[in-house]
Amino acid sequence: MIYDIKNKVRNISHRNSFINKLYLLANRAKVSLLSALSDEKFAKMKYKENTGRTLNLENPKTFNEKLWWLKLNNRDPLLTKCSDKVRVREYVKECGLEHILNEVYGVYDNANDIDFDELPDKAFIKTNHGSGTNIIWDRNKPFNKDKFRKRFNKSLKQNYYWQSREWNYKEIEPKIIVEKILEDKENKSLIDYRFLCFDGVVKMIFVDIETAAKDGSHSPYAKRNVYDKDFNYLNIKVKREQFDSSIIEKPINFDGMIKYAEKLSEPFHFCRVDLYNINGNIYFGEITFYPGGAMQIVEPEEWERKMGDWIDLKSDKIKLINE
Repeated sequence: MIYDIKNKVRNISHRNSFINKLYLLANRAKVSLLSALSDEKFAKMKYKENTGRTLNLENPKTFNEKLWWLKLNNRDPLLTKCSDKVRVREYVKECGLEHILNEVYGVYDNANDIDFDELPDKAFIKTNHGSGTNIIWDRNKPFNKDKFRKRFNKSLKQNYYWQSREWNYKEIEPKIIVEKILEDKENKSLIDYRFLCFDGVVKMIFVDIETAAKDGSHSPYAKRNVYDKDFNYLNIKVKREQFDSSIIEKPINFDGMIKYAEKLSEPFHFCRVDLYNINGNIYFGEITFYPGGAMQIVEPEEWERKMGDWIDLKSDKIKLINE
């Protein structure tokens, strides 16, 4: 019941800016109140609220259950470095893949420090320590700098860990990154290729389209198809609506994307490596360890169990709290 009501309110908020503002304020208040809960109690409550299901942490079997177990138990410091959208660039360089990094115009501790007169006509601005705080700067379009500064400086004061108890975000030093906008020559919307890697091997790929709104923020109407390692379409739904698979073709340099994703994922038992393929060039997006906060329902359910089977919680790549 609560799950259905929350979904309806969330969907309405996406269509109404006033309701969206109220929704975000209520969410911040709730996160603050729930900070007193232990991670385990929070996990079970959050999972039930967002999926309508009971979270089994004692004997996790499904993909999301095992991700929640990892959230609460895996303490590998490399997770923090690779979740930080600034420091992960160091890791990508250490892997010998500097050439797939996007160009960065500047990194800032405060939105007030950004001199827009010195920026190119267009740029993509985001924070390094969370998800969803993004915007496009375009000199030729209306841009409320005061509103931008207020929003981003408020975000810099927030710790994304409390939103979903993802330990890897807890000690990230908040920054703002301004980088080059990735654009297709034919002005097509960007395609997000999200490689799900298990012990350094790609086993599944999420291909997401229409993920960004016109202002650069996350779009609630993004669509997703799922493919195997050979780019064969799989009739699996993971949270988002599916799209006509005929509009997406296997990239010419797809094998290179697989190679890069597996190289970057090598130290981790599980991670999702996001890449772009634009005009024949591969670009690094980010590394994610708990996609969707480990609350994205996989349909049919048998696939969530199969994906869970790919995660061995006894792997020596998992750094437990007491180790």
